[in-house]
Amino acid sequence: MVELGKISKYRSELMGFAIIIVMLFHVPLSRLDPFFGLRRMGNLGVDIFFFLSGIGLWYSWTKQQDWRRFYLNRALRIYPAWLIVAGYFYISRFHGTTTASYVDLAGDIIVNWDFWLHDELTFWYVPATMMLYLFAPPYMELVRRHPIYRWIVVLPLMWCIIVQYVAPVHQAVGHIEIFWSRVPIFFLGINFAEAVRQKREIDKQAWWMIIGLFALSLWACIWLEQMRHGRFPLYTERMLYIVLAITTILIMSKVFDWLCGSKAGTYVNKWFAWVGGISLEIYLVHVQFVLNPLQQYRLGYWPTFFATLAISLPVAWIISKVCSVVINKLKTKI
Repeated sequence: MVELGKISKYRSELMGFAIIIVMLFHVPLSRLDPFFGLRRMGNLGVDIFFFLSGIGLWYSWTKQQDWRRFYLNRALRIYPAWLIVAGYFYISRFHGTTTASYVDLAGDIIVNWDFWLHDELTFWYVPATMMLYLFAPPYMELVRRHPIYRWIVVLPLMWCIIVQYVAPVHQAVGHIEIFWSRVPIFFLGINFAEAVRQKREIDKQAWWMIIGLFALSLWACIWLEQMRHGRFPLYTERMLYIVLAITTILIMSKVFDWLCGSKAGTYVNKWFAWVGGISLEIYLVHVQFVLNPLQQYRLGYWPTFFATLAISLPVAWIISKVCSVVINKLKTKI
């Protein structure tokens, strides 16, 4: 059987898997390398995060439809780590003297507004996530009351095409294509969540379909990246990512479930779950503070990746612990 409830059971492990492949994506590699196409697929981890986030938000919303509490919990999860890392990053590089420069600094630290204005991609995942969180409660309440509106998810799919090819729209908001092309997978996660929450099961014959769709979408994406990298609109591949992300989640849930059958496998699961628990902090620190300085040593792809992982994990864990203290104190006062 295809047990959809396993997605929730292994959510932390799946997030750990997602941040690992994102890190693999960020390590530079020559386009001539045979691994280039598969390595480029690491940004699929972002789509996995958004899909799982949609599921998690639906769980939270169905327990208590409290708008204030919802936004407060999301802010407490993201902002402490964000303010520590982004604050240090932007302030340490700040050399402005004018009022406008200080306003720009504040905008970057608070909402990373240079991403929205100029497609500045440092930490882009965080402002994108916060924007999706902003619109999630009204959407979830709408589909909770009127399930037919789940079909509205076709709108962001249409919007990706409009942004790419309708010139006035492209000129206005085409610079944040990296955000628009991830909106559909997030709302699909919300739509999918009720089936996960109810732990629905699908006939085991569905595995042939899942594996087939996974293999086809993976092959297509690798071929596009290996053979035509930079010569196609990115949103087209991100549409393939929708199929690839969902099938990857289903397959990896099965893998993590299988690993639970042995002692060694249980330790593997625990490691991925631990990594998933600090995935936000890993994302924030691993590129700007670890990977970029390491590149000067020209260690090669795999040594650079493992060095980045080894350094990022303890740093992210320390930030997570500091944030936990801050969050717990804030919760007692709010």
